[in-house]
Amino acid sequence: MGRRNKGRPITGWIVVDKPQGVTSAHAVARVKRMLDAAKVGHAGTLDPLATGVLPLALGDATKLVSYAMGGSKTYKFTVQWGEGRDTDDSEGAVTGTSDVRPDAAAIEAVLPEFTGLIQQKPPSYSAIKVDGERAYDLARDGAPPDLPPREVQVDRFSLLAAGADSADFEVDCGKGTYVRSLARDLGVRLGTFGHVTALRRTRVGPFHEADSFSLDKIGELGNSAPPSGLLLPIETPLDDIPAVAVMESEADRLRHGQAVFVPRQLNGEVVIKVSGKAVGLGVLEDGNLKPKRLFNS
Repeated sequence: MGRRNKGRPITGWIVVDKPQGVTSAHAVARVKRMLDAAKVGHAGTLDPLATGVLPLALGDATKLVSYAMGGSKTYKFTVQWGEGRDTDDSEGAVTGTSDVRPDAAAIEAVLPEFTGLIQQKPPSYSAIKVDGERAYDLARDGAPPDLPPREVQVDRFSLLAAGADSADFEVDCGKGTYVRSLARDLGVRLGTFGHVTALRRTRVGPFHEADSFSLDKIGELGNSAPPSGLLLPIETPLDDIPAVAVMESEADRLRHGQAVFVPRQLNGEVVIKVSGKAVGLGVLEDGNLKPKRLFNS
């Protein structure tokens, strides 16, 4: 019996424009199948209700998922006033109602309270683990956990439009921020209830909406080798990390775990490049460059 084909060794990033109703895991599986890629992972889960930017790491790029997930994100979303939901979005059961409908002036007045470093209680329906179990599994079993507040960063919280029963917002926020919690807490602060009815992510760190492709488009372009026009460089999520250039012979030494001397007045994490191509990450201390994570391709 012959060896099973494990897929093509494709390395880089593809930005999916995730459609509504599709899980992030399903998007990964579909792209992996369409491209016949050996290894695919995603950076930053999107709820099935949400659409937009879902960066997928292929091949050695999977080693950098944590760097992509650690970047700030931008979301556009709609909050419906007057109803609280147990999921804090339109997919959940109603938990409370109110006749109060805040106007634009009232909303604008309280947004500064939700900007900066804030305390936020995650939704009961979230992927946070409680005693080894996901919070959403406990909630679905009728025992929603009382999750403690956590500190999150909200860099910008803007009102885009205010209607009679809903409002549209845009937010720039850091890792771990829940838009559904922002909607819920904003409603409470305004003397009513609020839940998310539409949510779109437009940016994850350096990955933007303009870089994204629909799943259908990826299927069209994915038959070429490498996939034509789809891939972003492996080092894309490392844009804010300084780069140092080394010779190929020095890169070989680094691959074998040896340090090399680099005459740079720089200390800390760096991207290692050979002839302009990123080959890994290293740590530079007083001119001594030590390997941290090297790429295979």
